[in-house]
Amino acid sequence: MIKRIVLVSLLAPALAIAVPTAALADMASDVSAVNHGWAHITYEVKGSSTQTKALDKLADEAATIVARYPGQAEPLLWQGIIVSEQANRANFFHKLGLATKARDILQKAYSIDPKAAQGGAAMSLGVLYYKVPGSPLAWGDDDKAGRLLKQALALDPDGLDANYFYGDYLLDQGDKAGARTHLQKALRAPRDPNRPVWDAGRRREVRALLAKAS
Repeated sequence: MIKRIVLVSLLAPALAIAVPTAALADMASDVSAVNHGWAHITYEVKGSSTQTKALDKLADEAATIVARYPGQAEPLLWQGIIVSEQANRANFFHKLGLATKARDILQKAYSIDPKAAQGGAAMSLGVLYYKVPGSPLAWGDDDKAGRLLKQALALDPDGLDANYFYGDYLLDQGDKAGARTHLQKALRAPRDPNRPVWDAGRRREVRALLAKAS
């Protein structure tokens, strides 16, 4: 049974294609738009069918941004996150295929820059590796997930997402005490005024997970 999929080195960072400063500013704006779109769909859009259609449209937009900025890690990271979310909402027959696509995209982002977005690629890859089962028919790997999530946590030790997902991983492994430690730390993370929808939505998820870890 395929688990719920959430919602991260072939090339050295120095090999990433150079982009002029003005283009990097445009890229940051484009990536931010995808980021906010994901948060809106995840936490504000109602109805599974409506969410799925909105995610499909956002996935196309993310792919366009990746093509616009070749060799850049953050557009790939957000494309991988969107495809991961599609996998989370897909039916049984499509989950693993979409999860594998997300893994490959995130691996490419990680290969370009393992530290991109304060370890976001490592974190997103880690989440996939423990949400997808390890079996002859799949590629999940709890040990690899743990290593990637610890790497992300080292890059963003006080981060909301880094502590939330590591707490979720520890709970999945049966370590309730460890999970509570990181989930409580997640709630102490500074609020992000630039991403209010994500910030509020993630904190609700942290509190719900804390209740399960108690």
